[in-house]
Amino acid sequence: MSKYIYTLQLKVRDYECDIQGVVNNSVYQNYLEHARHEFLGSIGNNFKALHEQGIDAMVSRVEVDYKSSLTSGDDFEVRLYIEREGIKLIFHEDIYRVSDGKLCAKGKVFTICLVNGRLSKGEVFYELFAKYF
Repeated sequence: MSKYIYTLQLKVRDYECDIQGVVNNSVYQNYLEHARHEFLGSIGNNFKALHEQGIDAMVSRVEVDYKSSLTSGDDFEVRLYIEREGIKLIFHEDIYRVSDGKLCAKGKVFTICLVNGRLSKGEVFYELFAKYF
């Protein structure tokens, strides 16, 4: 059984590539962020609605290991799963090229949660993602 709880398929656009013809390293973080936002939407929520309730999930650290380059026109999937570590919610996000199933990047995004501007113990994460822990 797969550990992944959500998958988002995307396609590399020409302007995301650098002079070497591969996706620029910084663009991978955009892919990871977009997948997190889409995942939240898939469970019936979004960051704007949370913010309006005084809840702000914020990235505290990002780790990305680049394994194989994506190039213009490649279809790829961002697959994610989550875990808790103290007050942090960690998004494990892996990017796979669709054509050959090759792992292109492994991301680990650490997030914290502020409630009304104050660091919380992450209770909101339990409420939002209880069925995934």
